Amino acid sequence: MCAGLSAVQFALSRNYPAAIASIAVAAGLDSLDGRIARLLDATSKMGAELDSLSDAISFGVAPAIMLYVWKFPGDRSGWVIALVFAVCAILRLARFNTLLDDTEQPPYAKEFFVGVPSPAGGLLVLLPLILFVDFGDGWWSSKPVVVLWTVAVAALMISRIPTLSLKTIRVPPRLVAPLLVLVGLVAAAVITYPLMSLAAALLLYVAHIPYAVRRKHWLAHHPEAWDVPPRERRAIRKAHGRVSRRLGLRPPLRRVAGAARRAVRLPRRAGEGEPRLLLPTDPSRAGRPALRRRSWRRTGLRRGQPRPGDPR
Repeated sequence: MCAGLSAVQFALSRNYPAAIASIAVAAGLDSLDGRIARLLDATSKMGAELDSLSDAISFGVAPAIMLYVWKFPGDRSGWVIALVFAVCAILRLARFNTLLDDTEQPPYAKEFFVGVPSPAGGLLVLLPLILFVDFGDGWWSSKPVVVLWTVAVAALMISRIPTLSLKTIRVPPRLVAPLLVLVGLVAAAVITYPLMSLAAALLLYVAHIPYAVRRKHWLAHHPEAWDVPPRERRAIRKAHGRVSRRLGLRPPLRRVAGAARRAVRLPRRAGEGEPRLLLPTDPSRAGRPALRRRSWRRTGLRRGQPRPGDPR
C-alpha cells in the first residue's frame, strides 16, 4: 500500500522512473506477502482484506492517476479513461475474492487466473509510459494509442480469458541449473537495463495468453490429465498427439498410386520375354485376358511376414 501511494506522489512530481519502480516493488511484495504469512503461520481474515485493499490502491488507483498526470492533465475524457481502468481493476479483485470460496471448480482451475491479475494489469497499463521514459516520444506515447491500450488492459482484467498462475509451476530437477543461470542473466539485465527488461517481460506476458487459452482448453477436454504429475501429463499429451496424427486424413501418395496403376497391365504375348505370374482368372471374365501381378516391392506395398511353417 505504501509503495502504491508513493507511486502517486512520484507521478505528481513528474518523477516517472521512480513511480514505475514503486509499482514494480508493489508487485514483487504482492507475490511474497501471502507466502511469508503462510510460512510464519500468520494468516488471518484481516490480512486477506488488507491484501485486496493494497492491490486496489497499488494496481488500480495508482496506475490510473499516473496515466492521467502523464498524458491527460486537465482532460475530462482522459479522466474517464483513468476511472474505467481503476473500476475494472477493483471489479477484478472483487471477482477473485468470490472465486476463492467456489468449491465446484475443476482441479485444474488452480493453475489459471480468470482474466489478467491486478499486479500484471497495473504494470501492463504502464507499458506506454515505460517506453516513453526509456525511448522518448513515439507512436506508443500518442493519446489514441494510450487510450486504446488502457481500455484493452482493463477489458483483459475483467474478462474470463485464462492466464497462467506462476504459483503452480514446478521446475523439474534437471532444469534447476539452467534456471539458476537464467535468473542470473535476468538479474543482470534488470540491473543494467531496468526499464527495457520490464518492457520485455510485459510483452512476453502478453504473448503467453494464447498458450494459456490453448492449455486450459486441452485440460477441459482431457479429465484423465487433471490429477497427474507434469511428466505423466506430457506423456498423455504426446499420446493424444500421435493418435490424432494417425486419424488425420493425408493426401494420397502419387508415387504409390502410379505404381499401382502400372502394376495392372495386360500380359505379354507368348514368346515375348520370360513368363510372369498371373492373377487367377475370374469366371465372369471368361474370354478376357488375365491380369498379371507385379511384385509387392514395386507397387509400394508391404508384404506380410511369413508365419512359422508357412511354405512361403
